[in-house]
Amino acid sequence: MSKLVSPHGSKELKALLLSGKQKDEEMKKAQGLKRVPMTSRETSDLIMMGIGAFTPLDGFMGKDDWKGVCDDYTMPSKKKLFWPIPITLSAEQALADSIKVGEEVALWDTETESIMGTMKVTEKFTIDKEYECKQVFTTTDQAHPGVQKVMEQAAVNLAGPVKVLSESYYPEMFKEIYQRPAEARDAFEKREWSTVAALQLRNPMHGSHAYLAWIAIEVCDGVYIHQLVGKLKPGDIPAEVRVKAIDALVNGYFRRERVIQGGYPMEMRYGGPREALLHAVFRQNYGCSHLIVGRDHAGVGDYYGPFDAQKIFLDIPKDALELKPLPLDWTFYCYDCGTMASMKTCPHQSKAVIDDDGNYKGGSRLLLSGTMLRKLMSEGKPVPKEFSKPEVIAVLKEYYDSLETKVEVKLHGMATGEVKK
Repeated sequence: MSKLVSPHGSKELKALLLSGKQKDEEMKKAQGLKRVPMTSRETSDLIMMGIGAFTPLDGFMGKDDWKGVCDDYTMPSKKKLFWPIPITLSAEQALADSIKVGEEVALWDTETESIMGTMKVTEKFTIDKEYECKQVFTTTDQAHPGVQKVMEQAAVNLAGPVKVLSESYYPEMFKEIYQRPAEARDAFEKREWSTVAALQLRNPMHGSHAYLAWIAIEVCDGVYIHQLVGKLKPGDIPAEVRVKAIDALVNGYFRRERVIQGGYPMEMRYGGPREALLHAVFRQNYGCSHLIVGRDHAGVGDYYGPFDAQKIFLDIPKDALELKPLPLDWTFYCYDCGTMASMKTCPHQSKAVIDDDGNYKGGSRLLLSGTMLRKLMSEGKPVPKEFSKPEVIAVLKEYYDSLETKVEVKLHGMATGEVKK
């Protein structure tokens, strides 16, 4: 009998991905159905349902569930089951008008130009997009990438159960780390883990990330470094580069029997506190008992306070999730302590001063972040050695050097007339 936490709202994972003869027959039928184009976010949500990561969802939400999730984190259709962010599908008005309730449609990924699944339409409805943004993102500012996605949705939402036919390119492109929840659970059980802390990553693993992971290993059987391989906002470091950088750190500085790496295909919403709850839901489906929640988890810009994602776990019912948060304070490198530390442990207050050559000039705390790393690397400035291990910095330098080379080649082509603007 498994010692891992149960899937969310269910005794078993609910994976909607078809295979074998079933898949072949459904794909053949899908060829003759009306196609509903999906955004990249909708496609990633469909895949998450397919692999069982969104257990116990069986399709895209109807209006009652959309409103319940926005209002109080619950789905009326599933006995008020806890769920933090709407999972919906939109369609243009003309297409929605042509589809009858009860009709089956093919779900079309516009980026890969492929059929990803089918859906039996049980409901057509419109929503107040601004209301959803206020509830989920706490803002209607369209500079927020999550808000922008919602406001750009088509006019009508379609709801209904789905059958998933593809995981797109993820299993092949990220075959070394891509995992379905059932596969992660099998890996945990083979190691006889019962407590597993998930570390959410969308940036290369710098010193603070490593420190959080080491703390988690001290209190749990192991840590699951769970990397997002879905779509990010412009300017974020590509998943394949991030995977290479994390490999360099894990292979050299972790006990291999205490860490497992995985990748998941969801697109970031940058929803801060609400997205932290969604991360908790699907990490429970992956078999994790804890989720490391650090500073500005799933945030973007200045829309959320540094620890809002920790506080929100205190606002939900105690029985909403089996998984529990592992809230950890702001971590940094302290030159006076000579090691990584946190606000709870370090008595030194001054901010470290680093010159343009990456040399330490005084002060105590060097605050580490993915934003700082991207800024330094993109500007070609030296990265302080305390920021991360040299193997990680080498991987990232190679990536940013390649970007500079591409820019130089393009500029040369434009100057010689070989490349048009």
